[in-house]
Amino acid sequence: MKKTLLLSFVLMLALLTQAWAQNRTVTGRVTDVTTGEGMPGVTVHLKGTSTAAPTDANGNYTIGVPAGEATLVFTFIGYVNKEVAVGNQSTLNVALASDSQNLNEVVVVAYGTADPATYTGSVTQIGAEKLSQRPVTNVTNAIAGQAAGVQVSGGSGQPGAGPDIRIRGFSSVNYANDPLYVVDGVPYTAGLSNLNTEDIASISILKDAASTALYGSRATNGVVMITTKRGKKNQVQVNVRALQGVSSRAVPEYNRVNAQEYYPLMWEAYRNSLVNATTTREQANQRATNNIKGLLGYNPFNVPDNQIVGTDGTLNPDAQLLWGDDLDWEKAITRTGSRSDYTASFNGGTEKSDYYVSLGYLNEKGYVIRSDFERFSGRMNVNSNLTNWFKAGVNMNYTLTNSNQASTGSATGFVNPFFFSRGIGPIYPVYQHDPATGVYVLDANGQKIYDIGGSSPTMTRPVYPGRHIVAETQWNNYLYRRNVLGGRTYGEITFLKDFKFTGNFAVDITNYEEQTYENTVVGDGAPAGRAGRVLYNLTSYTANQLLNYNKTLSGVHTVEVLLGHENYSRNRDYLNGSKSGEVIADNTELQNFNTINSFNTYLQEHRIESYFGRANYTFDDRYTVSGSYRRDGSSRFYKDVRWGSFWSVGGSWRLDKETFFTTPTWVNMMKLRSSYGQVGNENLENSDGNNYYAWQALYTLGQNNAAEAGFSQATLGNRGLVWEKNNSFDAGLEFALFGNRLNGSVEYFNRTSEDLLFEVQLPLSSGVANRIENIGAMYNRGLEIRLAGDIIKTSAFNWNLDVNWTTYKNEITRLPYDELVSGTKKLKVGRSLQEFWLREYYGVDPDNGDALYRAISYNESNSKIIGGDTVTSNANNARYHYAGTAIPKFSGGITNTFTYKGFTLSALLTYSVGGKFYDSQYATLMNHGTYGGAMHEDMLNRWQNPGDITNVPRLQVGNTANLAAASDRWLTDASYLNFRSVSLGYNIPAALSTRLKLRNVNIFATGENLALITKRKGMNVAQTFSGTTSAVYLPARVLSLGMNLSL
Repeated sequence: MKKTLLLSFVLMLALLTQAWAQNRTVTGRVTDVTTGEGMPGVTVHLKGTSTAAPTDANGNYTIGVPAGEATLVFTFIGYVNKEVAVGNQSTLNVALASDSQNLNEVVVVAYGTADPATYTGSVTQIGAEKLSQRPVTNVTNAIAGQAAGVQVSGGSGQPGAGPDIRIRGFSSVNYANDPLYVVDGVPYTAGLSNLNTEDIASISILKDAASTALYGSRATNGVVMITTKRGKKNQVQVNVRALQGVSSRAVPEYNRVNAQEYYPLMWEAYRNSLVNATTTREQANQRATNNIKGLLGYNPFNVPDNQIVGTDGTLNPDAQLLWGDDLDWEKAITRTGSRSDYTASFNGGTEKSDYYVSLGYLNEKGYVIRSDFERFSGRMNVNSNLTNWFKAGVNMNYTLTNSNQASTGSATGFVNPFFFSRGIGPIYPVYQHDPATGVYVLDANGQKIYDIGGSSPTMTRPVYPGRHIVAETQWNNYLYRRNVLGGRTYGEITFLKDFKFTGNFAVDITNYEEQTYENTVVGDGAPAGRAGRVLYNLTSYTANQLLNYNKTLSGVHTVEVLLGHENYSRNRDYLNGSKSGEVIADNTELQNFNTINSFNTYLQEHRIESYFGRANYTFDDRYTVSGSYRRDGSSRFYKDVRWGSFWSVGGSWRLDKETFFTTPTWVNMMKLRSSYGQVGNENLENSDGNNYYAWQALYTLGQNNAAEAGFSQATLGNRGLVWEKNNSFDAGLEFALFGNRLNGSVEYFNRTSEDLLFEVQLPLSSGVANRIENIGAMYNRGLEIRLAGDIIKTSAFNWNLDVNWTTYKNEITRLPYDELVSGTKKLKVGRSLQEFWLREYYGVDPDNGDALYRAISYNESNSKIIGGDTVTSNANNARYHYAGTAIPKFSGGITNTFTYKGFTLSALLTYSVGGKFYDSQYATLMNHGTYGGAMHEDMLNRWQNPGDITNVPRLQVGNTANLAAASDRWLTDASYLNFRSVSLGYNIPAALSTRLKLRNVNIFATGENLALITKRKGMNVAQTFSGTTSAVYLPARVLSLGMNLSL
């Protein structure tokens, strides 16, 4: 039904196109403006019609045009489109310029656009052409590798999910480091998965104070500005994009031992735990042989329980697996995913108006069972010059999303597919089997029965008992539904020739519903069953008034002034409840459950009032100075301190335009620019979301005295609390060389954060543990380089290379205490925010297989001297040290684009070199302390006998606190190379398109996340910026075929 409606819509739009009578012929030649060579394959299109013709091998073309006025449009991939009025000419020769030469194209910046030739700020713009062939649901996935200074995490492979972004390092220690997202000029809080990437015209990433200061208290982490498409004047165009693909897991699983290897390893771990002063090794061997099955619970082999492993520690040579085809939990929980993405758009306009209308449908089924995302989207953007002094527009969008998510929110939860399937030993089956014969046990309907680890008295699973990831995923529900309605409207008045007044109003409304159900048979909900519901309504309004003045005096003095006022309002009305005790099966409504577990509501209200201004002055297109100022008042702070000032100053200098500067002929443009300013971070909500107004005291309810209700104060308020601040300095050199064949930039940045928030401990006599204070500081300093150019450029073949590279240093300069230890990190002045603080692993004692660490002090019972080093086998006596930082030495992206006639091959690689990664997932697989837990194949290299030289300690149940303690043993090189995106497209010849009554046809194949090369198989080093990992939904590899049609 949905596809039928979509096809009907496309057909309706196609019928709106008109045919033009052709009664004269125009001929000509299309050449490259730089080389002068003829260009084959250029599309010559009669504007406003579907008539088109291609150029031949020498660049010549012939096309019929109607009598009267006519305009030809010349297009070719990698070149700037060119429109030429035909007039009375019968011969029309045209030269096209590479799009790298389009240096004066405007970029979208705060509250307007800017000319990059004179702009003083740091901004990277990503065009729609970078998105058109990417099978991404969340637009942030398309940013990876596209901009210097921007790090994009590996994120989650959950359908609809997106990665995190960091711009030029970290601005906060304890609070938000995410950039501000702005859609069509308005801060956007509805979630980027609600945006159809086909509706996006450009993405601008603002990185320094000169570009972000007009967003004031919300701009400390940078700004990502998304601009949606609008219609093109004087033409009518229908575009249809269809994309169909399949998905699978992009990061392979860790190498783990199989069942035949596992039993002897667990036998050895148990045997080693038995050897002591009263038990010989031989006695321990026999005891381990007799009892190992009882400890592991399952015997998957066709031999008696006490003959699985011999007293020599080897597997019985006669042992054959009884259910060897039923041990792959990853296979049981995954599938081949699919992705269907369709968009139809209709756009056009006249000299006085333009319009863009689109409908989209996306259905993405993840590679984990019951992980799905469905989105219906629609957008309408209409703009009109109603008079010669007034224009207005409206941009409306609606999105409905439905998702069913795999439960990966708790990285160590038994209901997490990755945690469970990775951690369960290789002897435990998915389904029940007869322990004697190995055949499947079937229910009354002849169906296989899930094995939850206790199916019989002789088969009890010691690991994850009473749990089953496949059954719980199939029988539980985690359903999410969002309705998002957004609108932007404006009116613009031009008066006194050089003045413009614009009034903008925007609203975004999100209605969210989350429905969970946990079954009565197995898992957290058993045996009573449990259901939950979360509802919230999120509404945000933005209204601003802008006065612009733009004047060029005497041809050399250009003055631009912006004055503005803005109101921002955000309300979030939240309700959640949970009940247990299911009454009627298969009814998940809360009314069907009889015991209330929890019920909560709250209302968040947020207001920002702002006044701002910007002034730019340019002399003779050579010198530009700029300044901006914003005054913000935020309701998230106490009334006496809620107003703050944010500002920037900047300047640029076009060296290539100076008469005294002897510009080499190969230099086409060279610009120096610099800026300095201060922005803020008022997003101080913690991970629990309970300090939305961070200055206020918090109270704990439920401190009752019998029937008398009571509460206690949990934290102490701080009325002097203000936003975190960031002072940013930026200096850059931009250039275009060799006939604009090569362009790029080099930038240095220094971002200093101050007034960072920390919880400061209070004396016990206060009755409260701590309060939040502005007391920390740190900086990020770094260098960014971008180079882009045509390596090979001929009339038939072009190779364009775009490379970006970033390095930076992060250092803490102020803390409330001398040091703060949290997990694997220790914060200290002079150290990085992401520096690891771990035990120093020394290796394995060849005499007894102990894990050794550098010791704090010598202890007779657990220490020894090796080569002059004091080492210990007691983890509690181990010395800690700074073991490296998660921040890479450098990182970036490489894009290669090859065009040959109608073919285009593009490949995007992202890379990171250096830095450390704490692989906790590997550490868990190297921990042999739990019977039934999986093991990494590196366990095969463990110490076994005196004199063995290895880095893997002996196996011993009960001593893993020392043998597998957290240490730098689990640190590894975080370098990686990711084949992020590869696409191959083909534009069918214009002559064929014309015969098909089409303007253009492009077919393409694309692959996303094709390969990730790291130090260790299974390791997802790009998952977070902190250099740590957990059992999250791993990224998906997506292979797609698609087609773009233009009518």
